[in-house]
Amino acid sequence: MRKYIDCREFPSEMKCTVAIVADSEEELINAAVQHAVAVHGEHDTPEFRSEIKKAIHEGSPQA
Repeated sequence: MRKYIDCREFPSEMKCTVAIVADSEEELINAAVQHAVAVHGEHDTPEFRSEIKKAIHEGSPQA
């Protein structure tokens, strides 16, 4: 089953509406971390990756 992370679930000043979808958890975490670092100024740490992992949902994001 597809997995996703939705930026709308994380409060931010920029009110990001990006949702990232992938077939594997590893691919999703990597893409979400790349987005968070590039767009939101986060740092790629094991702790941050753990937080990203907790935010993963099964299926597809709602429109």
